[in-house]
Amino acid sequence: MSAEKKAKIKKITIKAAVAALWLVLWQLVCIIVDMELLVVSPLTVLRRLTELAQTGDFWLCSLGSLGRITEGFLLGSATGAVLAMLCHKFSFAREFFSPAVTLIKSTPVASFIILALVWLTGQRVPVFISFLMVLPVVYGNVFQGISEVDTKLLEMAKVYGMNRQKRVTKIYIPSVLPYLMAACRTALGLSWKAGVAAEVIGVTRDSIGRQLYYSKIYLETADLFAWTAVVIIMSITLEKTFILAVETVGKKFHLVRRESNAAGVK
Repeated sequence: MSAEKKAKIKKITIKAAVAALWLVLWQLVCIIVDMELLVVSPLTVLRRLTELAQTGDFWLCSLGSLGRITEGFLLGSATGAVLAMLCHKFSFAREFFSPAVTLIKSTPVASFIILALVWLTGQRVPVFISFLMVLPVVYGNVFQGISEVDTKLLEMAKVYGMNRQKRVTKIYIPSVLPYLMAACRTALGLSWKAGVAAEVIGVTRDSIGRQLYYSKIYLETADLFAWTAVVIIMSITLEKTFILAVETVGKKFHLVRRESNAAGVK
């Protein structure tokens, strides 16, 4: 067995052991509290999750939230990346958009959600909120990535007469991609948190947020935990899928993986 394979097995084993430890601690808390209205056991959550997964409403709500939050994430990522390129190229654009980006980062999510409920229909609010949460994260990381492109490489490209397309594909994209990946890891989690919060406050039809709201109203703690687990699973799955897609693009451009160093995000 190769050293790389051994290291991979060791990593998986450690993660499984940590997960098992947290489940044991969860079960201990449940036993100590001894009140299912406050804390339900992992087995109860799993049982309830299995029951929910057998209903059509479960998939309708899950896919509805997935679609809205993915749409907001993609719109925010695209807008943030384009805005970063624009602001890097034109100093006026940077000065013009900087206050707006700062405002988005500083304003509480709840304020935006309440305003969005006034401006938009209920179905569009989670999309808009996810978009707002993602935009400044992607903008900041992509802008930093462009700013840190090696100037010596750019000078060498000019000396050898490299055209704009080759400079973009051979220099800019490999340099910026690790920062984009770091941004996406952070932004995906934020988009799910903010998007589901918007669904809860707006009681969005066919959404996980609406189910969480009803769980609170009817004191269905098992449902609350089960739907929360769905959010976590879908968030992790979406993150892994998107990062895999970005890594595939990175391999095409012979990207050296250093995303963990980009922007200090792990």
